[in-house]
Amino acid sequence: MPGGFGAQSGVGGGGRCDDLVEGLGGPHLPAAGFRIGLERLLLVLEQEGVAGADERVPNIFLAGADEVAFPLCVGRQAGLGADFDPLGRGLKAQFRLADRLRARWVAILEGSGDVVVRRMAEGEERAQGSPWVGAVDRGLIAGIPGGAGEGLMETLRTVWCGELGTEDVGSEVTVCGWVDTTRDHGGLLFVDVRDRSGLVQMVVDPRRSAEVWESARQWRGEWTVGVRGRVVPRDPANVNPKLPTGAVELEPSAVQVFSRSRPLPFQPGEDVDEAVRLRYRYLDLRRPRLQANLRLRHAFTRAVREYLDRQEFVEIETPTLTRSTPEGARDYLVPSRNAPGCFYALPQSPQLYKQLLMVGGLERYYQIARCWRDEDLRADRQPEFTQVDIEMSFVRVQDVMALAEGLIREACAVAAGVLLEPLPRLTWAEAMARFGSDKPDLRIPVEIVDLTASFAGTAFQNFARVLAAKGVLRALRIPGGGLLSRAELDGATSLARERGAGGLAWFLLGGDSERRVGEVAVRSPVTKFLSDPELAALVQGSGAQAGDAIFVVADQPAVAATALGALRLWAADRFGLREQGTWRALWVTDFPLLEWDAEEGRFVAVHHPFTAPLGEDLELLESDPGRVRAQAYDMVINGTEVGGGSIRNHDPEVQSRLFAALRLSAEEAQEKFGFLLEALSFGAPPHGGVAFGMDRLVMMLAGADSLRDVIAFPKTARAVEPMTGAPGTVSARQLRDLHVRSTAPA
Repeated sequence: MPGGFGAQSGVGGGGRCDDLVEGLGGPHLPAAGFRIGLERLLLVLEQEGVAGADERVPNIFLAGADEVAFPLCVGRQAGLGADFDPLGRGLKAQFRLADRLRARWVAILEGSGDVVVRRMAEGEERAQGSPWVGAVDRGLIAGIPGGAGEGLMETLRTVWCGELGTEDVGSEVTVCGWVDTTRDHGGLLFVDVRDRSGLVQMVVDPRRSAEVWESARQWRGEWTVGVRGRVVPRDPANVNPKLPTGAVELEPSAVQVFSRSRPLPFQPGEDVDEAVRLRYRYLDLRRPRLQANLRLRHAFTRAVREYLDRQEFVEIETPTLTRSTPEGARDYLVPSRNAPGCFYALPQSPQLYKQLLMVGGLERYYQIARCWRDEDLRADRQPEFTQVDIEMSFVRVQDVMALAEGLIREACAVAAGVLLEPLPRLTWAEAMARFGSDKPDLRIPVEIVDLTASFAGTAFQNFARVLAAKGVLRALRIPGGGLLSRAELDGATSLARERGAGGLAWFLLGGDSERRVGEVAVRSPVTKFLSDPELAALVQGSGAQAGDAIFVVADQPAVAATALGALRLWAADRFGLREQGTWRALWVTDFPLLEWDAEEGRFVAVHHPFTAPLGEDLELLESDPGRVRAQAYDMVINGTEVGGGSIRNHDPEVQSRLFAALRLSAEEAQEKFGFLLEALSFGAPPHGGVAFGMDRLVMMLAGADSLRDVIAFPKTARAVEPMTGAPGTVSARQLRDLHVRSTAPA
């Protein structure tokens, strides 16, 4: 760094770390690393007057053929985004990299000093002197050819194993990776070498090289090796069409063993208990499925960033050490050494900070944010998780939803090839009435119907008492349910009771019965209490046919919805009602702003206490808070909530009224949220946002059963990391420095 920054003047550094993997219990493995302090580097660039490149101009990838070495020199005034391959691999591999980086053109620096520019989209090439190469001629991007090896970092690999194909036949390449399998076939040794891209077969013939033969015949599974050799076509009889590299193989001229492996506790891809896989997660990561999931996660993240960048959002990091605030799950707390008795909290979301960014005039913010919640875990929940966090100024509900829908549809298509149709919208009240859930699975082709009006004068006392108490009568058709056994019907009744219902009335259509609706027999313990018009209304109103069942719940609206919603999911599992291979998404809007918490004896926020009420409901905030609807919205895909958001309170008076409705005193509100109320008083813009659970989205796209399959180093259901043993005890001195004393039993 330039002068004036004191002794700590470096911006980055690195070195070899050959013993790191071995120290964690793995094999000896050659490795190196490098890291840069982003904030310090930006400080240097600012001091030196370096402006950011114009993102709208095309980027150039510099490639060198014939073992040409060159530095990357980009003139500040050029404003050209440029890249190159620091490993100096072969030209084909460099073109693959340029294509992955989506370079618009490639400048090929020939050994003679000539430059050829290829436009990637059309494959068009132009020699030196073209307008594109003028920038090179003027020194804005300079390629300096030299002898083989000059200025190059040492490289062990020239191509990925899984990228070799018939177009590489005749090429000399070097691959590195792990020994996957070895097979001795009558004097010829076949070795599959694997890296993250796939595997390639090496054929070792002792007649070609005794030295290679003597080395390779000692190899065992999971040794790390390097192979230099010539790509040759396989004999047509030995082509493996199931393998991307199955038409070629390597004839090695030199090999090297980097490290040997002890026998593994399990083989990559072997079906073993998850506890064992998590204990040796670094070995589990070698599984092709897990690597594919993590690459999918990367592709999804990249698609999110590219989409939001086009929409002129700014990526901003918010603090991970903040203060604890109410209205959420339990916080993970961090004691402060410098403030005895005080604690930071790890953020459950960047909610308050992103609102303050809107007050600060950034207008369009996003972050791939790490968040923490200390709550009971399950397959789709982790204590630390990642969300795509977005906030916008001067927007309405429809503006945020339109942007968020475009983001998710594009990211799913680009990363996983999943095409989502335009999302329909349902209000929360509609979703609960029709599907019994605020995250309905639209792949299940049955809906709840309201038959209250048809039973207004019923003589059946069980129904009549509910209707007299302003309850409802709702029904659900179960396709194929006429085959349900009595034990299954009893189980369905128990499920309805677990969801709060007083009971369940069931009707089976078909078979023999004295009671009929048209040509269809109807069997039920309660048919004798219903009139013919009521029975007809039940069958026709639910749309049931012979062979179906009808479930009826008479109760208060919320209870009837919840019970029948649970039975709808139960029936979908029992009879395989979900459409397979489809993706059905929707928006759910207009949630209740508040809900009554009987345990606390007060209203609590359904989403969070910063959500704005609908304008037409604002007058109810003090008189009837339970009826106030929120400017909130959730996105649901295949019955799973993947994200949601709201318009926020930008008016400090409205925010204070909401705090009062939550029974937060003025003193408590000031203590917990005084900084927010103060910020809102300085001209806050109308703003709103949305956040998506990235782990859950990637899990769905990958077809995984657990979040642990899409996170590199996850926790168990007890929030433990078996590999490192976290959480662990700390020394008495560490606790003393933090002014903390443990009360846990010894």
